[in-house]
Formats: sequence, C-alpha cells, structure tokens
Amino acid sequence: MSPNRKKGIRPLRLLQVLEPSGGGSGRHFIDLCRGLKERGHAVHAVYSPRRAEERFVSELASLGLDGVYAVDMARSVGASDIASYAKLRRLIRVHGPFDIIHGHSSKAGALARLRLPGRRAARVYTPHAFRTMDPTLGKAGRIAYGMIERFLALLFTERLICVSADEYAHARAIGVPRRKLSIVVNGVEAPPEGLRSSLREQLAIPADALVFGFIGRLTRQKAPERLVDAFTIAAANLPHARLLMVGAGELEEDVRRRIEASPAGGRIYLNNRFTGPQAMDAIDALVMPSRYEAMSYVMLEAAAAGKPLILSEVGGASTVLDDDRNGILVPNDDDPSQLAAAMVRLADPLRLEGYVEAAAQRKGDYGLPRMIAETEAIYRSLAR
Repeated sequence: MSPNRKKGIRPLRLLQVLEPSGGGSGRHFIDLCRGLKERGHAVHAVYSPRRAEERFVSELASLGLDGVYAVDMARSVGASDIASYAKLRRLIRVHGPFDIIHGHSSKAGALARLRLPGRRAARVYTPHAFRTMDPTLGKAGRIAYGMIERFLALLFTERLICVSADEYAHARAIGVPRRKLSIVVNGVEAPPEGLRSSLREQLAIPADALVFGFIGRLTRQKAPERLVDAFTIAAANLPHARLLMVGAGELEEDVRRRIEASPAGGRIYLNNRFTGPQAMDAIDALVMPSRYEAMSYVMLEAAAAGKPLILSEVGGASTVLDDDRNGILVPNDDDPSQLAAAMVRLADPLRLEGYVEAAAQRKGDYGLPRMIAETEAIYRSLAR
C-alpha cells in the first residue's frame, strides 16, 4: 500500500506532459511519474513520439501508469502546434478531470498551460533550463523568449518549478513573479557499482587508465566539441589518460570527425550502447563542458557516485561542486585551453586523491525521495 493511502490521504489525478524524451528532462519525467505512482496517485503521461528514444518509451510503458498517450509535438514553433494543442485538449477532456497538469520543457510547457479563462486544473511548469539561459541566443532572442516566458507565467501558470537556485535567479531576472516560483532540486538514484572492469574490458580501455567521462546528448548546449579539443591538448601531457563519451545527438557526425582528426583520437571512445548510470562506474572523473544548464542530471549522478567533477560555470554547478575540493570549476568559454589545464591539474595523483575523498563524503546528498515528496507537496498546495 502507498504511503498516502496508509495515512488516508486522497490521491491526486495528475497529467504529466513532455516533448523531448532524451537527457535529463526524460530522466526526470520517468522518475517523477514512477515516484508519484508509488505514492498512490493516478498518473497519466503524454509524450511526443517525434523525438522519443526507444529506451524512454519502453521504460515509460513499464511503469504501470493509469494512461500513457502519444501526442506529436514539434521542437520548434510552427503550424503543427495547432494540431498538437487540439489533440492535447481532447485528451484532457476525455481522460480528465485532473487536479494538476504539469508541463515539462518549453514546448510541452506552453501547450499544457494555454487554456480559456475559468476554473481549470492547476498548471505547473518545469522548464529544465529556460531557453533564455543559452549564452549564444543573442539579445533579440533573449528578449523575445523572455517575454513569452513572462506572459505564460503571469497568465497561465499556478507554479513554476525551478530545479536550482541559479534557474530561480534567472526566472526572477526575466520577470517571473516570486509568488509563482518554487525550487525543487532534482534527485537521482545512485548509479550501479561493480561494472567498472567489465565496461572497460568491453571498450578495450586499460584497467589502470585515468578515464575522463562525458555523458549527455551531443548537442550545442552540451558542447561536446569543447571537450574533444580540450582532451587533445591535455592528452599530450597525460599519456595514461582516456576520454569516454557516452551519448548521441545532432552533433554526432561532427564529434566523430573531430575525434578522427585528433592526434589523441585513438584514446577517445564515443559509444551510446550504455546508459549514463551504467557508464558512470567506468570513469574516474566527469567532465561537463556545457554552455548552459538548469540542473544537470549527469552532474547529480556523478556526485551521487562519488566522482570528482570538472564543470563549466553553468546553472546548478555550485549545488554539487565545491571548487578545488571535489573538483574544478572552469569558465564557460569556447577556448579549450582552460578546460585542458583543469584536466591536467585533476590528473595529479595527490590532488586527485583529495578530490575523490571529498566527493565520497557528499554521495548521499542527492536522493530521489526528497524530489518526489517536495513536488507532491506543491501539487497538494495547489489542489486545495
């Protein structure tokens, strides 16, 4: 029996809506749906098949939710949004009423929140990194997207959930009222252990190599090309170092070309046969060179696994990284030299030993139950 039913608390009817299924937003969506279902709520989920990963769809289907529905949603704004909106409205009428409708990411967040005036289910929105957090967006883009986010927040949103203090500060900076905002830091399950030797053997990585790891989508946001260039520089001074990159995305061909052209290309492994949590045990330190984040799941999973970190200065980094204690913070810059210098610095045996010890002390700080309970508390406050 769920904790809520044991206490005689009324379960809620919840609709979760997501457009992109990959990366941290997909992980968050799965974990949230599973956790809320286990707490006794009636959970319905909507995803877009357009960018859905096979692994995500099968895992979502295995949760035993009260309903799982496919609604085609395009990533960019266009005429197809009209059909997507109409289908989502019909789905809400047929399978509702719901106490809470929760949209994740910008497209699903907009489609799930827009509605006619009058009494309706409370709308909740989790951006998973505002588009306006992208430093390459440009002034006009930041103004336009900022106006849209502020408009939707003011008129169509009961609560906007930020996943880090940095994202909260950004929401305030673009004009979202404080009364609309809450912070719920993402939570994770600790990655599995005991896979290190077998994974390295499968990848032909020497057992005694120092392995830097990149886990994430191969997109401009995640900046994998920065890491390939930085490792190429660092590898000249680190003959025992390797780079394991786990992920796929629109930059995959470009990343493979960079690896082939690199003098250190033979020591760079690009693979997407493993999940991020599985690959975590094979690496010695996580390197995340992202251009922007709200609160990366990969950061949290690495911290929960007790891995030292090298992170660019993006949202959420300060939540998991104490600079020069459990890792190194580097400027958010396309020049790879400082990232390369950080990799060489971390590889120093005495320094690395200290980072590993400090990282191990923080392993238990990022639990999944806390995230589920805090989100549920927000839902209940709105449902009342």
